[in-house]
Amino acid sequence: MNVIGRVHSLESCGTVDGPGIRFVVFMQGCPLRCQFCHNPDTWDTNKGMEYTPEQLMKEIVKYKSYMGFSGGGVTFTGGEPLMQQGFILEMSKLCKAEGISVALDTSGFIWNDGVKEILEYTDIVLLDIKNYNPIVYEEVTGVSLCPTLEFLDYLREKNINTWVRYVLVPGLTDNKDSIKELSSHLRNYPNVSKIELLGFHKMGEYKWKELGLEYKLSQTKEPSKELMTEVKNILELSGKVISVNA
Repeated sequence: MNVIGRVHSLESCGTVDGPGIRFVVFMQGCPLRCQFCHNPDTWDTNKGMEYTPEQLMKEIVKYKSYMGFSGGGVTFTGGEPLMQQGFILEMSKLCKAEGISVALDTSGFIWNDGVKEILEYTDIVLLDIKNYNPIVYEEVTGVSLCPTLEFLDYLREKNINTWVRYVLVPGLTDNKDSIKELSSHLRNYPNVSKIELLGFHKMGEYKWKELGLEYKLSQTKEPSKELMTEVKNILELSGKVISVNA
């Protein structure tokens, strides 16, 4: 029986989810409940459009020349793509057979042998670390930080190119001591080639209201340029390339 994937949406020419021009596949389902999530409509595992790997590849290969010319590829994101491991594994194999680079955007919370097999076909991981303080991390996401740090260790062991993503939310993830600890920790990971500092925004707030969910950050302001610069300077102590998307 062919594996079926549930896909929330597709973006044919993405430029913010990995290097180059990318075909971005937003998978349905997520075990985290991040307070600043701008895609809460991806949480429900029963929603989304159904695709076989072959059906999705027909869409992807249409943009193969754009991806190849720009040094891009396919990015599997979500939600949490690793909730659908069988589908992601088959898609990754098909992409590699076509010579298409594969990026995986994940929280690193799901960690098992199936994930390790997927990583054999993954060129770059975009690892979302919501906070380095385990208490704050659980407050922000509803889950434990430990699996993500184990995931990060494995990426180093296998020398898989990794971009770490950090969302700066005033009053929630702007604790300077924790950011300094994260910056120091990442010095030990030569496979981490970039840290992406992302400014909090409320463009997804309306989705929470449509879903009947309480949006706790309705009074939270976007980070100031001064705060973004201060945190960027702290993260630069890691010795990594820092990109800022406010």
